[in-house]
Amino acid sequence: MADGLNEYRTARVAELLADFRTLQYYIAAVPCNPADMDDYYTEGWAALRQCAIDGQHILNCAADVTVPCASGGPDEQAKAELRQVLLDAYARRHEGQKIYLRQAAAQRWVDWRDQILMGGRPHSGNQQQLRLVDQQLRAELANIADEVVYSELQASDMTIGRWTAEDPSLRAVQRWVRTRRC
Repeated sequence: MADGLNEYRTARVAELLADFRTLQYYIAAVPCNPADMDDYYTEGWAALRQCAIDGQHILNCAADVTVPCASGGPDEQAKAELRQVLLDAYARRHEGQKIYLRQAAAQRWVDWRDQILMGGRPHSGNQQQLRLVDQQLRAELANIADEVVYSELQASDMTIGRWTAEDPSLRAVQRWVRTRRC
């Protein structure tokens, strides 16, 4: 027996995939290597390179197309398939958002570091400031937790009036992510 919501499910998947595509453009546009290669192994640049790798990984992860056969006809089968695709799209957007937020923190680190160095190189007079900037980056990265990202995305979706009735739980998203780690 069809529930008549497949149109909403399809639209929701399209929204999530559009969000994910936008995040991928932003992630791919951020530079990964410093102008001065002496800075290559600094924390912020290492974080930016890791974000680029993570962004490529989440893009390249194969979709889970194993959908159990649903009884009740083609509409019920479409419902089961759409729910599976919805989880995939939702989890990709979630991971993309986390990567984007980590990139933003690392980009702020680059800006702060540039302000401290003022075109120069690290030296004993600016080591304390540079250590503080590194600590700030680590703190910001630590605050980008699944729970926070999930809640922020959920609130944003509701604010703009998106249909969220069947969005997957945070646990389902985390399970999806765990199964895609290499």
